[in-house]
Amino acid sequence: MNKDYSSISPSAKSLLIMKGFTGIPYAREAAALMPDEVHGIFDTQSHDLRFWARVCHFESRYLSIDQLLKSSGISNILELSSGYSFRGLDMAAKLPVHYIDTDLPDVISLKQALIDELSEDTALKGKLELLPLNAIDNTAFKAITERFAEGPLAIVNEGLLMYLDMDEKKQLCRNIHSALMEKGGYWITADVYIKSPEMTSSLYKDEREKAFFEQHKLEENKFESIEGAKAFFEAAGFELVQEAEPDYSKVSGMEQLLQQMTPEMLDKMQKAGKKHSTWMLRAV
Repeated sequence: MNKDYSSISPSAKSLLIMKGFTGIPYAREAAALMPDEVHGIFDTQSHDLRFWARVCHFESRYLSIDQLLKSSGISNILELSSGYSFRGLDMAAKLPVHYIDTDLPDVISLKQALIDELSEDTALKGKLELLPLNAIDNTAFKAITERFAEGPLAIVNEGLLMYLDMDEKKQLCRNIHSALMEKGGYWITADVYIKSPEMTSSLYKDEREKAFFEQHKLEENKFESIEGAKAFFEAAGFELVQEAEPDYSKVSGMEQLLQQMTPEMLDKMQKAGKKHSTWMLRAV
């Protein structure tokens, strides 16, 4: 509970700049509002193979949550560790949802300013709240979920579990399980990442990026295998309901990525197998 997670925040700024090269709602506009000197942790300038690989992955990951969220039909939505993602604004602008968007206080503060500008001329059809939350804080988590009216709840996250060690993951699972047992609904997580040290190290642009991965143990915090991930969630009281099916035809940076990828690289990637998945889970 006393762990300082603020060192994670700069990576969210890098991610926003990368998303500015995608078709993700509000990403391009929000990236343009960021100060010129803000580049976060990861390289966003070279636009090389590494850059486009990340852009495509993050856009595909975002779309995978949208896919499962739409299939759930749920209108009470809690997003954990949302960073500078504007799914909540996009949904509240179009649908009568109650969307609570959460992250660390410094992220929420800047994000609120961005949303105020992005939504200046937008009449929302739903309700959007931005609130600070440490997602492994049981008391704070429960206070957030109690803000929703009766009815099933969808809890979504992308880019959170790899920053948590095993004990923190288990505490997060307890918080989510308790909320879903009370309200019903689903947990949609895009954080089913499988360890792949060689692939991960190939994405390092410089020593600063390598140091960030090592500081937060991002590779170490991934799952050993798909089977291991299933076993972890089952032990925490969840069952897998649905897995997102990637549609790469909707990923706007795929053409740029394929132009820079040699046949040997593509073959190596295909042989490596699935290293990421997005799951819809139910508490049992």
